[in-house]
Amino acid sequence: MNSLKVGFAVCGSFCTYEKMLAVLQAVKDKYGDVTPIMSENSANTDTRFGTAGHFVSEIERICGKKVLSTIESVEYIGPKKALDILIIAPCTGNTLAKIARGITDTAVTMACKAHLRNDRPVVIAISTNDALAGNAQNLGLLLGRRNFYFVPFYQDDPENKPYSLVADLDKLCDTVDSALKGKQLQPLLCARK
Repeated sequence: MNSLKVGFAVCGSFCTYEKMLAVLQAVKDKYGDVTPIMSENSANTDTRFGTAGHFVSEIERICGKKVLSTIESVEYIGPKKALDILIIAPCTGNTLAKIARGITDTAVTMACKAHLRNDRPVVIAISTNDALAGNAQNLGLLLGRRNFYFVPFYQDDPENKPYSLVADLDKLCDTVDSALKGKQLQPLLCARK
């Protein structure tokens, strides 16, 4: 296990949460110190995929820390240089757009802003139905911006959801390792699973 201070931020792509929990466990096993962060909506919204309480308790169990889910609770990340790397997984189109445009109105976007002030890497695992439509411009902005690294992604259902992209979460730890070296893991575009 490498000693690394990792922030793991979760947004509201609720259909990916079960897979995300397995990946979070892999991140914890590999890197050790993981600070869990959830957007306010993800920490408080029950859906057909499960209750917010269930996911919050599972994330806290895996990380051994309380979930941070308010702007105030994550603001310290910047001044204290609290993280070596920040992972946003899953990253919704809403959060992607806010980060690309410098909007800081959730715990996740504040954690990102605070972390970036220290010139440290952010890994994004995208999960959005409009990545190749309304969010294509925001995806392009972040692909070209310093300190942002994407988990390789693919079209999850090109027939029925032609604008949707989802990260290959099996490649998250490899993306983290590559980002720590200042490199984007390649290939960025994966074959459909």
